[in-house]
Amino acid sequence: MTDIPPREAVQALRARMALSIVGQAEVIERLLIGLLANGNLLVEGLPGLAKTRAIKALAKNMECDFSRIQFTPDLLPSDVTGTEVYHQASGAGEFRFEPGPIFANIVLADEINRAPPKVQAALLEAMEERQVTVAGRTHAMPPLFMVMATQNPIEQEGTYPLPEAQMDRFLMHVRVDYPPVEDEVAVIEMVRAEEVAALTAASPSAPGASLAATPGAAPPPPIPQDAVFAARAEIGAIHVAPAMARYMADLVQATRRPDAFSADLARWIEVGASPRASLALDRCGRTHAWLAGRDYVDPEDLRAVVPDVLRHRLGLSYEAQGEGVAPDQVTAEILARVAAP
Repeated sequence: MTDIPPREAVQALRARMALSIVGQAEVIERLLIGLLANGNLLVEGLPGLAKTRAIKALAKNMECDFSRIQFTPDLLPSDVTGTEVYHQASGAGEFRFEPGPIFANIVLADEINRAPPKVQAALLEAMEERQVTVAGRTHAMPPLFMVMATQNPIEQEGTYPLPEAQMDRFLMHVRVDYPPVEDEVAVIEMVRAEEVAALTAASPSAPGASLAATPGAAPPPPIPQDAVFAARAEIGAIHVAPAMARYMADLVQATRRPDAFSADLARWIEVGASPRASLALDRCGRTHAWLAGRDYVDPEDLRAVVPDVLRHRLGLSYEAQGEGVAPDQVTAEILARVAAP
């Protein structure tokens, strides 16, 4: 597998994920962009829309350590980062650091908004600095490390709003919507087949068990981490013209000086995006171009990722919230008002 070119390895990873996730091609692409752009993702959607399944499908098909943290109101920072534990042997004792579940390559932070502020603060250092500090000592995360957090957009009871500083650390905010009816039929059939296969494997006397036990083709080897690092190196060499860099900056500037672009934007936006938004547009735009097989960034690459990059970075006014204006409506107005090169 290590001899396969990075682009073929990533396309194989996309194809394998599509076997487990039906009707969510855009979500799969966004997960791959987050992986290749070395960023953290916030995945939001109603229960049952395969958010957790999609992230698990990514980790299952990669050569990586996967960790899931179920966030709850009683969670402690040490439950995430780990803690110092006293060990005693032969009359001598010492404190040793016991790593927590955050020390993995892909970390699923399930229902992240259910954790109290102290836990969010502990997670913030790992997301931004790729390290955690416990008892005055710093412990580095593995070279391949990303946090993929999920949250429910409508449930408010027992939740804590994520701090703005933490929201800004997410490379993209990915929305998961209901699948079309044709895809939902395919989901029903796929899950039914998985259940039948699991029951057959658990009961050797069940009809068809002998057929299921017949050795078949071995599962393909996982995608190695070296392929991800090689892909990142190629993405770093993607050409970005000065006009494209200016377009990125103009898109972000429109969130800070909305009155210069549209009266509606001036009414809707109270706080604009930080420079991290410009950096995220650059990284996601180059990754989108690489996935499309091009060695340069064009305006369509940026237009494709702008909603995900700005969705969680816009501070909407009370007037916009009162009118029911969604962040995606604001980004659509920005894209309509800012001239593309």
